Amino acid sequence: MCLKEVPYCNILGVKISTLSMKETVDFLKENINNLSGDYICVANVHTTVMSYDNDAYRSIQNGGVMALPDGGPLSTIARRRGYRGAERVTGPDLMSEIFKISGQERYRHYFYGSGPETLKLLQKKLEQQYPYVEVAGMYSPPYRILTNSENQEVIRRINESRPDFIWVGLGAPKQEQWMSSHRGLLHGVMVGVGAGFDYHAGNLKRAPRWMQRCNLEWLYRLMQEPKRLLKRYIYTNLKFLWLIIRGK
Repeated sequence: MCLKEVPYCNILGVKISTLSMKETVDFLKENINNLSGDYICVANVHTTVMSYDNDAYRSIQNGGVMALPDGGPLSTIARRRGYRGAERVTGPDLMSEIFKISGQERYRHYFYGSGPETLKLLQKKLEQQYPYVEVAGMYSPPYRILTNSENQEVIRRINESRPDFIWVGLGAPKQEQWMSSHRGLLHGVMVGVGAGFDYHAGNLKRAPRWMQRCNLEWLYRLMQEPKRLLKRYIYTNLKFLWLIIRGK
């Protein structure tokens, strides 16, 4: 499958990939060289509603190689609209699947985002669980906007490390904006994985499988971080349901 053949379902204006996890991994393996310099978004209900509300952000979501359905409701809607093979492809799960084949494929990985302590934990966990994974580099950027010289230094560091995958953990919408602004400047495919660093570092626990199957992982996240997520989930989840009911 070539880059222009990625099937998608339009949900609130966002082109959500309808590839299964296996198809996504196979696509990445087949096109890894052609994907260098481009980016992949990992979409959920929150980012999809943000895209509906903001034309510029929607253009970013649709401007990459694909927007993967990290949120269970997105793949469920895609299946109901006739894309029977669509399934949830979460950021943490995609990372795991790529890590599993990295020794065989000799992939190099760069991790951009999160805090220094999380990156230390992440590296330790990777050494324990995926000892064959080659970490090309890690960088925890400051919370402020980088100066032009700092940004050029980041680009130089990443490119000199020769990564195949550049995992970006800045959270939405910052990570998508960062990937879009660095499109064509970096050697390696950028993948925005949100809290993926925290999951693999052990800072956050995944919801039980039954909750994931029932599209309730958002509720498990809410129980972990109620102060940060309550207002966001109330607004985006209710608006998403309303828009879908209206046939958007």
